[in-house]
Amino acid sequence: MIRGFAVLLSFQLLGELAVRGFDWPIPGNVLGMALLLVALMVGVVKLEWVTEAAELVLTHMALLFVPVGVGVMLYFDLLAREWLPIVAATVLSTFVVIAATGHVTQWLAKETHKEEGDDE
Repeated sequence: MIRGFAVLLSFQLLGELAVRGFDWPIPGNVLGMALLLVALMVGVVKLEWVTEAAELVLTHMALLFVPVGVGVMLYFDLLAREWLPIVAATVLSTFVVIAATGHVTQWLAKETHKEEGDDE
């Protein structure tokens, strides 16, 4: 499990360093996880190395949102003033993500059927 956490944190650090070094407008942890995905896909990192650590993090995911909740309370006045655009953006983006996910799923299903030789 120590190796798994070391791998996860190393990729997060790589993402943070790249974002700060190149001044990219994305979160470093997101870039780090994208780099981890690429490393897993090309076989540089074995899935077995990170599975146990990732499962532990996922089981305690709720605890990771406590600091976010505290941060939200820090900006409660701003949120109270700007609640309408925040709610509108949240609802709209939720529907956009659901629609995009549905379209991608349908496209992938069609591609899978084509590869298997099914004509539907």
